[in-house]
Order: sequence, then structure tokens, then C-alpha cells
Amino acid sequence: MQPDQPTEALGGSAPRLSKFGAVLRVTSGNFLEQFDFFLFGFYATYIAKTFFPAASEFASLMQTFAVFGAGFLMRPLGAIILGAYIDKVGRRRGLIVTLAIMASGTILIACVPGFATIGLLAPALVLIGRLLQGFSAGAELGGVSVYLAEMATPGKKGFYTAWQSASQQVAIVVAAALGYALNLLLTSAQIGAWGWRLPFLVGCLIVPFLYVLRRSLQETAEFQARRHHPATSEVFRSMLANWKTVTAGMMMVAMTTTTFYLITVYTPTFGRAVLHLSTADALVVTFLVGVSNFIWLPIGGAISDRIGRRPLLLFVSALAIVTAYPALEWLAHAPSFLRMLTVLLYFSFFFGAYNGAMVAALTEVMPVEVRVAGFSLAYSLATALFGGFTPAVSTFLIEMTGDKAAPAYWLIFAALCGFSATLVLYRRGGAAELQAKLG
Repeated sequence: MQPDQPTEALGGSAPRLSKFGAVLRVTSGNFLEQFDFFLFGFYATYIAKTFFPAASEFASLMQTFAVFGAGFLMRPLGAIILGAYIDKVGRRRGLIVTLAIMASGTILIACVPGFATIGLLAPALVLIGRLLQGFSAGAELGGVSVYLAEMATPGKKGFYTAWQSASQQVAIVVAAALGYALNLLLTSAQIGAWGWRLPFLVGCLIVPFLYVLRRSLQETAEFQARRHHPATSEVFRSMLANWKTVTAGMMMVAMTTTTFYLITVYTPTFGRAVLHLSTADALVVTFLVGVSNFIWLPIGGAISDRIGRRPLLLFVSALAIVTAYPALEWLAHAPSFLRMLTVLLYFSFFFGAYNGAMVAALTEVMPVEVRVAGFSLAYSLATALFGGFTPAVSTFLIEMTGDKAAPAYWLIFAALCGFSATLVLYRRGGAAELQAKLG
């Protein structure tokens, strides 16, 4: 028997491997994805100087965040192509492919010489690395979320799918800890010259370990029991036929992806460049936000299993609409470590509670046979249009308005999208309500 053909599916009454082991294996690639995405955001000022030298810090940062955001534009393409592949060949084989593509982009960014050495080729290669990462991530989240949903114990789908995002928080914590250690051991000049590459190299070194973990995955029983696995052309037709569901799903995801990139990827730059706090302060806050996210995500999923997805999604998005700007304005008025920590932990509650319910909801509203592609496309569109450009939009809003609390406007807009989409998807007798009862 070849190792690529496991003898037993996961999701039956007596799976060979434990549920915990399966969650660890399937979420391992999520760790690498978010580890690299966070590093790019945290070291944006150094990456800007290395690859995108410009006349002003604002112009250099905007170029860097534009390249960061460009990776998200590849996500919808990856969602359709790789998502269709996963729906056809299986969750396990497809997720090994996404990990390989993600690792290629990571290695490229870690090893490319700077602009001073190879000129315009440097930013071009960094852009290619980001595009590879974005293409892979387009289906990674959907594949992992659907795998967790299909292996979940009945009545606990929200709790299980929450670990997709929880694994990313472990990456945030590890990346922040590495950054803090570098800040203690190296000077600012050393970090700017070469030290910022070290965490990326760590990401490269863990790829073989993650590959071994993911190869040991078993296919889900639900996928193996399915008689028909759609071809790519069928997936395309289904996405067109269900465009309203995909669009509403995208709007629902907008709330979670915007909040996440605001409180993690943008936080270090916001703390240093806007609030003028120390690098150590920004790293400690980011570390604690990652821990807070990790705690709130399974709690949010479990609560949604108990009371339903709709009430929790509406409550959290409404709370964000009403309180996001006052909270951020309070921080900007008198910046300090404690105020920054308080506000971002509050926003962490938004993200964790909402996302814990949202991921399960999104797996429930998509057509079963194209569940990965549908989930991935909705999530990728939201990340491309909202979350991925959150650092760039936040930087632009502050520059144009002179208001350090201006990023709250972007968060409020995303929360309005999430609130409206939840009402649409969970209207009385709607698809989401029916699927939730069945799943």
C-alpha cells in the first residue's frame, strides 16, 4: 500500500487516529501561512527599505503593503483552481499541494537579495513569492475548514472548525516571540540589514516537519462516501449558479478578516510608526492578542453550537459598529502600552467570537459537492477586498485625514457588511438555517 493511499477514512465512529491528532495534522499548514503573513506585516518597515527604497517612508511603506495586498488578489484564483482540485481528488491530497506552493513562496521571500544588490529584480521576486503564497492560501483555509467540519462530532461543528483559525494564532504567538528575542539580541541596524530574514528562515526550516504531519492525514469519511466528485468545469458552473450565496458569504467574512489583519499584521507598524510606542511594546501586545484570539475562537465556536450562528454573528458585528471608533480614538488620544493592549484585546474578542461562529456557518451554506471551492472563493474574495489591504487602507486613511483613529472607519464598514450578510443568509427559512439544522 502506497503512503498516499491511507487505508482508513477519518470521520467514522471509530477513527484510527485521535481527533486531536487529526486537528494538529490538518492545521499545520495554516500555521506556516499565518507565520509568514504576520512576519511580512511586522517587518514591513525593514522590507520596505530593503526592497522598495523611496523618497519618503510613507511611499516606501505603501509600496510594501501594496505587494503584501497583491498576494491576496491571487486568493480568488487559488480558491477556484485549487479548491476545485481539492473537491475532486480529496481533502488530504489537495492540502499537501497547497503546503508545497506556500513553502515555495516563503523560501523565495527569505532568500532574495535586496534592491541594492540586484536592483528591480529584487521587488519583482518578492512579488512572485507573495503571489505564490496568496495562490496557495486561496484554498488552504477552505480545505482545512471543510476537513474539520466533515470530521467534527455531531453538534460540535463550530468548536471543531474554530481550530482552523486557532492554529493561526499559535503562529502569531511564535512569530511575536521570535521578534521579541531578536529585538533583545540584535541592534536596530543589524535587524534592518539582515536580522529580519531570520524568522523567515525559521519558517523555511519547519516546512519538512509540516509536510510529514500533513502526509499522515486520513481522508474524511464524508468525502469518501460521496459517489460523485465534480470536475473543474462543474465547479465553475456551480459557483456561477450560487453567486448570491458566495457574495453574501464574502460580506460575512469581511468582518472577521478585516479585524484580524488590523489587530495582528498592522498592529506592530501602527504601534511604532503611528503611536510612537516601542518595538518591544508592539511585540508584547501582538503576542497577547494572539493568545487572546486562541482562547476566544473555540469559545465562540462552542457558543454558536449552543445558541446558533445567527445571534452571535449579529451581536458581535453590531458591537463593532457602535464601539470601534470610540475605542480606537481613546487609544489615539493618549497612546500607551496599557491602552493599546486594552483596545486590541477588546478587538480580539470581536475577532474570536465572530470567527468562531462564522467559519462553521460558511461551511454550512455552501453546496456540498463544491464546498471547498465555494468556501474558499467567498473567504478569498473577502480577504482580497478587505483584510489583505487593511494595512494599506489604514495607512492611507491616517495620512489623508490626520486622524490616528481612522482605521476604525474601515473596521466599521466591514462590520456593516458582516451584519447585513448575516441577515441575508439567515433570513427565516433561508439556506444557512436549514443547513445548520442538518449539520
